[in-house]
Amino acid sequence: MAETTTVTTVWTTDQVMALAPDSSAQRAARGLAGDRAWLETGLSAADDIDPTLWGLCQGSGSTPYQTAVDLTEPAFKCTCPSRKFPCKHALGLLLRWSSGAVPEAVAPSWASAWQASRAARADRAAAAASERPSSGGGTAGRSAPSEKAQARRADRIAAGLEELDRWLADQARSGLAGVGRGGASWDTMTARLVDAQAASAAGILRRTAAVMGSPERLLGELARLHLLVGGYRRLAELPEDLAASVRMRVGVPIATETVLAGPAVRDRWQVHGVRDEIEDQLTVRRAWLRGAGSGRPLIVLSFAVAGQSLPIDLLPGTELDADVCLYPGGRPERALIAKRHAPPERMHAVAGRAGIEANLRTHAEALAGDPWLDYWPMALDAVCPVRDGAAWLLADAAGNGLPLDPAAGEPWRLVAVTAGRPATVTGEWSAAGFRPLGVWSDDRLVRL
Repeated sequence: MAETTTVTTVWTTDQVMALAPDSSAQRAARGLAGDRAWLETGLSAADDIDPTLWGLCQGSGSTPYQTAVDLTEPAFKCTCPSRKFPCKHALGLLLRWSSGAVPEAVAPSWASAWQASRAARADRAAAAASERPSSGGGTAGRSAPSEKAQARRADRIAAGLEELDRWLADQARSGLAGVGRGGASWDTMTARLVDAQAASAAGILRRTAAVMGSPERLLGELARLHLLVGGYRRLAELPEDLAASVRMRVGVPIATETVLAGPAVRDRWQVHGVRDEIEDQLTVRRAWLRGAGSGRPLIVLSFAVAGQSLPIDLLPGTELDADVCLYPGGRPERALIAKRHAPPERMHAVAGRAGIEANLRTHAEALAGDPWLDYWPMALDAVCPVRDGAAWLLADAAGNGLPLDPAAGEPWRLVAVTAGRPATVTGEWSAAGFRPLGVWSDDRLVRL
């Protein structure tokens, strides 16, 4: 077997498989992980480029496919015609590397040229951003909306929220028993909020439809919307942090350039879990990060319409030395990765882990600062999955328990990994219950 590179921490098979777009790509990648298809492979660690995994894979044609992976992002290149991203060749090459079968070697010219072109594009983008004039509103990289445009949008949002408040009052007067039967009215109100450019408020209303079978939760969700309307009316009177949360929950947009122009926070950010969800024909990916040094929880959001791929640069069980920039408002804080200082490495411990009681206390503090918080990341220490009738719980030695979200299904994978022993479990907490996303076992985070 070739000597394993020491350039960067080798990923596990689970981390590689987490990149696959579907199960068929995983199967095909495993079939390409052997020696038969690869004519040549290597890992280049030249000073002038990021660590680059490369290989020549013989396909059905006479010319082998040129496959390369930048391990820092990660980013992928392959000359095969596959529309899947990453393709089976990139995944197979990563599997070979994870097994120790790829030696260090100088990158061929085509791989070096690919990395050089990527670096050149990044340099041009940075130069263009620095040359653009900064607007008075603090938006770097593109002009901020004019004062008239901002005023028009604020008026539209205010009108839409006032209409929402009247609609909420109608629901309260008619009684919750009739709310579920007013589907057309519900959809009309949601569409009205979208037209009023209050897209996030529309999303809250749309998600509320999922709890119509629970009068208690339905009343709570409608009350949150009423509170949001009241907060927007009194924006000028609110503390700045709370006002920023109201703007974010309503849907007032913030340009990416504005966020990146703010101060950066550097840490070794651990990826504790990733979850994809479909919202109104849009795939939303939530990646939960926590600072290894600070213990600070963050969320990185990605969006894709049907047919588009989502970013695959945050792998559960890894940590990255990076600068992040934060959006104003909201809990947990939403982040953008501004700069990576090294390739991602395997986690060696779970930062911020605590007992159930401590996690619930932290959640309560976050909820007090942002009453519209939907999901909260938790790293639960020394818990076991237990069954209570038809329901499942995570329980600790003190007798505390957290109900699992029934929508997540039976937690048999978690049961198998823990084998009845207390373990650290990462995941997200919501009104529906706790949804496990990872469990620490054998010094690695196993994705659930």
